[in-house]
Amino acid sequence: MRIINFSRPLTEQNLREIETLAGCAVSEVIEVPSQIDLQSPLEPQIASRLDDLGLSSREWQTEPLLINLPSLNYSAAVVLALVHGRMGHFPPVLRLVPETGSVVTRFKVMEILNLQAIRERARGKR
Repeated sequence: MRIINFSRPLTEQNLREIETLAGCAVSEVIEVPSQIDLQSPLEPQIASRLDDLGLSSREWQTEPLLINLPSLNYSAAVVLALVHGRMGHFPPVLRLVPETGSVVTRFKVMEILNLQAIRERARGKR
């Protein structure tokens, strides 16, 4: 499984947590710069970063990909829309939370959110 990381660097501990939750090995972490120019249109900036990943149409649709979303809510929304368009479905995303009781701020992986499954459940509420 590849992780496309738009957020803070993942630690070795984070990667072990992800592998445990996902039930498969992480083969690669692709770091994507998440700083954006707030004075310029957002979609082209993020689309360009996704293009720069070099994934083919086939890879977007068939490779197991996990997304660590950017913290900025607008960026996260655009990432989801663009990735959904390339994959044909919503990707699973990471949810990290600060560890409690730690003197130094550290983050642990709380869960992997299966957005496609969440969407399917929500369709029953139409």
